[in-house]
Amino acid sequence: MERSGLALLILVGCGILFTGLPAFVVLIIGATLGACLGVATDTFPLALLGALPGRLINLFESDLLQALPLYVTMGLLLDRLPVADALYRASIAVLPRKPAAPMLSGMMLGALLGPMNGSVGASVLGLSRVVAPKLAAEGVPPAKREAIIAVASTLGVLVPPSLVLILFSDAMLNAHTFAVTQSGRDDRVINTQDVFHAALPIAGIFLVMCLALAWFSGRNVAGLPRREKLTFVQGLLAGFSLGALLLLLGGVATGYFYAVEAAAMGAFALLTAGIVTGRLRGEVMRGLLRDAMAISGALFSLLLAATTFTLVLRLFGTDQLVNNLVAKIPGGDIPATAAVLAVIGLCAFVLDAFEIIFVVLPIVLPPLLVRVADARWVSVLVLLTLQSSFLLPPFGYALMMVRGALKPAAPFKPFVKALAPFLLAQWLLLIVVLLTPRLVHVMDKDNLRMSAKPLSKEEIDKRFNDMFALPPPPETSQ
Repeated sequence: MERSGLALLILVGCGILFTGLPAFVVLIIGATLGACLGVATDTFPLALLGALPGRLINLFESDLLQALPLYVTMGLLLDRLPVADALYRASIAVLPRKPAAPMLSGMMLGALLGPMNGSVGASVLGLSRVVAPKLAAEGVPPAKREAIIAVASTLGVLVPPSLVLILFSDAMLNAHTFAVTQSGRDDRVINTQDVFHAALPIAGIFLVMCLALAWFSGRNVAGLPRREKLTFVQGLLAGFSLGALLLLLGGVATGYFYAVEAAAMGAFALLTAGIVTGRLRGEVMRGLLRDAMAISGALFSLLLAATTFTLVLRLFGTDQLVNNLVAKIPGGDIPATAAVLAVIGLCAFVLDAFEIIFVVLPIVLPPLLVRVADARWVSVLVLLTLQSSFLLPPFGYALMMVRGALKPAAPFKPFVKALAPFLLAQWLLLIVVLLTPRLVHVMDKDNLRMSAKPLSKEEIDKRFNDMFALPPPPETSQ
């Protein structure tokens, strides 16, 4: 019955794609159907489902989940305050007066605000609201401005401390805990800071490539950008915001701040600024709080549903099936890793980043890390694959979001042509990292003054039991 779990996974993907129901509803339906099938066929006893409440309680004991509503709130605050507009105006005022300056400003804004927006979707909406009208006013063709916004919105996948990166890091920690326990290797379990340090140099390389491509692509835009007068208040706001963002991003990336601390500081600073300036009063504040609770609730619901669904998959033995399949992949670390990355990339056509992190990665990453010891290298490759999937025509998540947010959308063929150089650069970087694992070890913790504390043996055992230990089957009377 191990293959029943794979059939459930495919069924869930089809349900998310074709029914239009929220992902957590489809996952709960899939988990319920799987549990009924497993009990009816005597694949596992009903008593084993008693492990679910303990798994859910242990899940919400994680301090890292405090960052989730904080980053959601930060993204909503950035959308309602004039921070993005001030930063864009300041960058146009500082950059040389060249046709490519607006596109370069849009890309830099995505790199700054993407990690703070909480998700790719929030970045798309924020950049569409602020950057798209500016690019249109400067005469940038629709296809090029859609491509810039789509690429810029995905930069937060690699740049810490984005919400995607934080949740992914926790999934990697759990998967590596399983791999170390199962393989018996004397490895230190990877932690959130390790993933940040591995991703940051690669994010820097990709950002430089994107800025160069944006500058090159914008050379043929007709006309020069207008020099809008930057007021003293706007300049002050832009300077303060830039300093605060760089402080938070740099502090988290180098280990001086924890992700939750950075999220709390950023949300508090933005909320205070909004209240002091009078922009967060009355209905605006009520709407912000409603949206923050609704989005946070949806993400927590998705996490609960995914945890329930993955428990059913483990009861079917699907994790062992995947473990055996990964173990049988011929060749060394590179072919095995490439095969798993291909599976993740295919899943990304149907699932978004959070669904992949909560549902797919707990199944495919543990067996891969049992075979491949370099968890940092695997982490960066998975992140690059996720980012690439967001930009892959025709169903990439960022592409569909951009074309839905900007109306009328540009013709698809010119849009893909404008996007192609960025996508090729991303694939080139993915191949380079796949063939050169040393690139992800530039900022290993030994080179830093401060890093997160490694997990103790007791914490490793606790996480392993929380994730994988099931209650013993009920005793039968003689």
